[in-house]
Amino acid sequence: MPDREERFRVMLDMVEALVGSAPRVLDLACGTGSITDRLLKRFPGATSTGVDLDPALLAIAEGCFAGDERARFVTADLKDPGWTGLLPHREYDAVLTATALHWLHTEPLAALYGQLGSLVVNGGVFMNADHMIDEGTPRINAAERAHRHAAMDRARAAGALDWADWWALAADDPVLAGPTAERYRIYGEHADGDMPSARWHADTLRAAGFAEARTVWASPSDTLVLAVK
Repeated sequence: MPDREERFRVMLDMVEALVGSAPRVLDLACGTGSITDRLLKRFPGATSTGVDLDPALLAIAEGCFAGDERARFVTADLKDPGWTGLLPHREYDAVLTATALHWLHTEPLAALYGQLGSLVVNGGVFMNADHMIDEGTPRINAAERAHRHAAMDRARAAGALDWADWWALAADDPVLAGPTAERYRIYGEHADGDMPSARWHADTLRAAGFAEARTVWASPSDTLVLAVK
């Protein structure tokens, strides 16, 4: 993924700027714990709750953070209205997510944002770094996508694993085979969602009760939107 570490750096810079260096964090749609890993390395006094539905990715996350009391993981479906009741805390200083919520369509994503308004403490933050498409710039979008996919094809030709190859390895792994089969039962090949614009995200977050929301970082393909409660 282009600029992956840069988006994480800016995300954690803004966590530190707005809620300090020992925050209670909700890693939303956490996957293997990429955000949690960077959070705890940079801020040893932080704690993280990772939440996801994917049993294979959660198995990896739980294995990576085994024995670290700062990290906890919860299995929950973010489209279930009661998912917040499974969390160990009622409020968080920061809710962070990256390259995950584009698998939700706009209606359930707006509903999720409405729930986040009550999960974040006053003065706390929500940040989402993801694919956010401005439909008003079709030529720019097409050129960016073609350029990015050409780079991905070159990486694949050089030996990088693509999506299908990575999951094929997981399916053959003695520890991950069962969780991977369950993952495919839940999602199929790939979840299908929407990629609304950064403006849509900011407007929807303000409607959900956040006082301010805007883009704080962007690449040609992705955007980091920050909202403050």
